[in-house]
Amino acid sequence: MPSTNSNDDDTDATWRPLHVAIVGSTGSIGKSAIDVIIASSGRFVPFLLAAHRNTSKLIEQARACKPAWVVVVDPIAAAAEDWSGLPSDTKLAVGSDALDQLVGDPRVDRVLAAIVGSAGLRSTWSALEAGKVVALANKETLVMAGPLVMELAARSGSRIIPVDSEHSAIYQAMQAGHPNEVRKIILTASGGPFRKHSAEALTLVTVAEALRHPTWSMGPKITIDSATMMNKALELIEARWLFGVDANCLDVVIHPQSIVHSLVEFIDGSVVAQMGPPDMRLPIQYALTCPHRMECPARRLDFSGPLTLEFEPPDLGRFPAVRLGLEAARAGGTAGAVLNAANEAAVGRFLEGRMLFTDIAKVCERVLGEHRYKSSPSLDELMHVDTVARQEIEKWN
Repeated sequence: MPSTNSNDDDTDATWRPLHVAIVGSTGSIGKSAIDVIIASSGRFVPFLLAAHRNTSKLIEQARACKPAWVVVVDPIAAAAEDWSGLPSDTKLAVGSDALDQLVGDPRVDRVLAAIVGSAGLRSTWSALEAGKVVALANKETLVMAGPLVMELAARSGSRIIPVDSEHSAIYQAMQAGHPNEVRKIILTASGGPFRKHSAEALTLVTVAEALRHPTWSMGPKITIDSATMMNKALELIEARWLFGVDANCLDVVIHPQSIVHSLVEFIDGSVVAQMGPPDMRLPIQYALTCPHRMECPARRLDFSGPLTLEFEPPDLGRFPAVRLGLEAARAGGTAGAVLNAANEAAVGRFLEGRMLFTDIAKVCERVLGEHRYKSSPSLDELMHVDTVARQEIEKWN
């Protein structure tokens, strides 16, 4: 069982509880992480739970697992809450500066970065600067600033372990060979609820329909990304930087059952896949225990009856987001940050009923194609193009 940043090879004989900071604890990933912590029989100790403004859920979680700290990033939400229900041993901190400081606390062993969207970059950056092992569920961090983030991790001696089911699968499958023996990385996609819809039918998709995912239970933004397949576009960019591979080595295959989470093809023709139920508690726990394993509260596959696994190529005509992801992965530079920001803003407009489902990818392609590209941007420049891309989405009619 891993214990500290410097002793990840510890055995059960030297094991001690692992102190975890969950940044974004009230989201879908954070809730699953709480389940993992509660089921761990004390192997995981929550040092910190952080949320943006969902204070009532944060208090409920604090009562369930009694962290040392809770952090509310939004000061207005924090001021409006009655904190008398907080456990007596749990301290309250408010604001992003407090969060940045606490994720770097020497008592923290691993940080689960689970804030959705570009908002998660700052706290993840702080954890990496502090040399923490980061269990990364926020794909946007690498989509926006992959080269800078990986350079920071190398410089600080920190380590990034992916939580996304696809990247966790790739991370595990790559252990079957040497990195220079990898020929192709293939990310699986469920295809979402509209896999068989015609191009015409896609223009009529409603918000309620798009939020009904056939296999996964996720937050609204990620669910919409799955429906447009923009999630796969962002995952392609993330894989480009996380695994240090050429973008031409990346591919996507539709797999409706969501059982094979991704595949790695090696130069000898062998293909190694990681399988499991569509339950995020499994990759979350693996990111916290890696390189070791332990009993998990996640569901298990049942091989006692028939099990069918289907694979088919994505239709890039109906789902052009995948193509945009490949283009951004090849381009690097500012492309990932622009695509991510444009998509976040477009999804927001769709959820508000101000944009058609099919317009999400269209407007992202336009903003990506028209932005002022830079091949080696600084972090400040990435934040600037993020802002500009969002402003461009607001001009869409």
